Order: sequence, then C-alpha cells, then structure tokens
Amino acid sequence: MQETIKATITSLAHDGRGVAHVNGKAVFIEGALPGEEVNFQCTHRSRQFDQGQMVEILHASPDRVEPRCLHTDVCGGCRLQHLTPEAQLRDKQQIILEQLEHFGKITPPAELLPPMTAAIWGYRRKARMSVRYVTKKNRVLVGFHEKNGRYIADIKSCVVLHPAVGTIITELEDLIAKISIYRAIPQIEVAVGDNATVLVLRHLQAFTEEDKALLLAFGAQHNIIWYLQPGNESTVAPLEKRAALTYALPAFDLVMDFEPLDFVQINAEINKKLVSRAVELLEVTPNDRILDLFCGLGNFSLALARKAAHVVGVEGSKEMVLRAKHNATRNNITNAEFFMADLSEGLTQAPWAQQKYDKLLLDPARTGAFELVQKMAKLGVSRIVYVSCNPATFARDAGELVHNQGYVLQELGILDMFPHTKHVESIAVFVKKKK
Repeated sequence: MQETIKATITSLAHDGRGVAHVNGKAVFIEGALPGEEVNFQCTHRSRQFDQGQMVEILHASPDRVEPRCLHTDVCGGCRLQHLTPEAQLRDKQQIILEQLEHFGKITPPAELLPPMTAAIWGYRRKARMSVRYVTKKNRVLVGFHEKNGRYIADIKSCVVLHPAVGTIITELEDLIAKISIYRAIPQIEVAVGDNATVLVLRHLQAFTEEDKALLLAFGAQHNIIWYLQPGNESTVAPLEKRAALTYALPAFDLVMDFEPLDFVQINAEINKKLVSRAVELLEVTPNDRILDLFCGLGNFSLALARKAAHVVGVEGSKEMVLRAKHNATRNNITNAEFFMADLSEGLTQAPWAQQKYDKLLLDPARTGAFELVQKMAKLGVSRIVYVSCNPATFARDAGELVHNQGYVLQELGILDMFPHTKHVESIAVFVKKKK
C-alpha cells in the first residue's frame, strides 16, 4: 500500500490545487484548501515539485463547502466548488494584488472596488464540449476533459452551463449515439443568446438525411437550433434555419446580434454590470471622443456612444468589425466608427490612430496590450479603463503605464466572470499625472 503523508496547505495554485511544502519541496495536492491539514498520497515526483491526491482531511478549512456538482472529483471544467464563493473572491483579489506587486512593481490602491458578482450557477452561455465514443464504456460521452486532461469526464449534467444545455447532457449523448457518424463528431460548440440556443456540431464525415432528421427532431423537442461545421470556422452554417442570437444591455437600450462562434463575454449578467461600470469609471461626458481598442462586436463601444460625442472602435477581426457596424446600425447609433487593425503591432499610422482622443477603453485578450500601452504618452488620453482577463499581463502593462507613460493607477477591482474557477478578471482605471 502506498505511503500516506501529512501536510499543511499554505495556498492555492493557479489551477486550484492546494500547495504544501514537504521536506522543503513544493507539493500540489488535488482537493486541498489553504489552512487545512491533510493526509495525501504522492502521484508524481519530479526534481522541482511533487503532485499528490488528498486521501483524508485532518483539519478542514472553515471555507470548505460541499460541491453542488456530482462530478467535481473528476471533471476539470471548474475546480473550486468546494470553496465558498466569498473565499473564491478573496483568493482572486489576492492574486491580482500579488501580480501587480510582482510584475508591475506597483502598490495597488488602498481600497479596491467592490467585487462584481452575479449568479454562480447556470451562468455560462458559451462553451466548447468534447465528444467521443469510448469503446470500454460502449457509449458516447459529451462533456469537458477530466482534471488530468487526457479523457472526457463522464458527466450527466453541468451546473455552471446555461440550463438550456447543462441539463440535457445525457440526452445529447443518446442522440449522438443514434447518428450514423457518431465516431466522427469531436466537439459541440455552445452559444446561448437571450432569445435562442445554438449547438454547433463539428463533424469529420457527412451526415445522412436520417441523421439530419434526428437532429431536427431533437432540436424541436429541446428548443435547440443546430449549426454544422464540416471544416474550419468558415464552414459553419445552420442545418435548417439561422438563429438571430441576441443579448441585451438594457441600461443603454441596446440589443446586440452575434453569431454562434463570435466572442461574447461568457457570463451575461456580469457583462451587463461590467459595461455599466466601465462607462461609469471612464467618466464619459457629452463632449468626449473615446477610443475602444479590441472592441469586438461593439460591446463597450455602443454603450459609450450613448454617452459620448464620438467613439472609434478598433478590432483585429474583419468579421467582428462588420458585426460592430451592423450592431451600430441595428441600434440607430451614428456616432461610432469601426476599423480593423492588428493591435499586436501597437498604434499604426492609420488615420484613426492619428486622431485626438480624450479617453480610452482597453479590453485585450490574455496576451495583454503591451505594444499599445508603450505608446500611451503619445496618444495622450486623460483616462484609461483597462478590462483584463489575465492578471500577469495586466500587471506588466500597468507597470509600463505607471512607470514609463505618466499614469497613476486610481481604481482596481475584480469581476467574477467565471465562478468556481481560478480565472481572474479585473477592471482598472488609470489617470494621467498632472504636470
């Protein structure tokens, strides 16, 4: 029988495992929480660190709760359901503060903005689920990968997915098992709008007419609209009828159209609060000219346009620029323009980059916006709102803004876009130093 080792957990790793130190070496222990004393068994050893599986809690953390999901021990989709929501928020705040000090060499504001929260169950409106026929089980599995990443977790439901999909996992498995090409369907893309639910089926062989009939009957029963994807993303097309997917931003009298594979914020309720807070923190006036970089389909731009004199949105995807223009027209907004540019190259010589702006909104991908923030002194905006999905790149960019570009970090807060996960999203305000 394998040896059991006692350890005290001091912190959480980036993937949600508890961190302990045994004989001077770090050990990452699945299922353990900070402050707990546990017995664990070592599952992997290396020169730098070990990995372990908890077998017994000797002293439980007061922040430990019973997970709502029946599959948390196996599924890697969300790994912190055993930690109270309040403790999750504290941990995420601590991560952003530590990253700011470590990478940005910045002392954060003395008081943080209140964490932005919403419902913690059924919040996920976009997801990619894996599909596989498992010979040993003699059945099709639909779900997310196991914590070890190698196999698809055998789940019956998902409590963080929107209920329109999260409650019908078993029914989806049974449906695909009946399809003639069940071995040639690797994934399902989920997109839930305010008005419709779309499932995009990736398939490596052609469906028969009988297969399509099965899909349509299932769709009618569960209020699902099917799209098919035989190749890359450009091949995505509706099986029978196109879904006009929408989401609303009622505070700004906006209804946004989006396509099933478009990027939209995962959490609809948090997105509503985020857009409102971003507009508030930018302190928009009727005379402001605002630049929105990484604007996507106009999520922030069009809300800002309701308050400002003029908004320019810039995005690297041609499809997203077209969608932003469409959404402006749909909402009768005439004071917003949209341009395509590769923002990873920084500010270009394009006409939009040579204009004068009062304020800036930044919402980059996980890689951050370092090439852009290096030019902020030249752009000269008085106020920047930075929305981030990566604490490390945010801290790096914040350091550049504060130490080299003449800005002060004035406000900072987290938003719980992904409850029960270690994903940390934040919003910050930088203001130009007065000379």
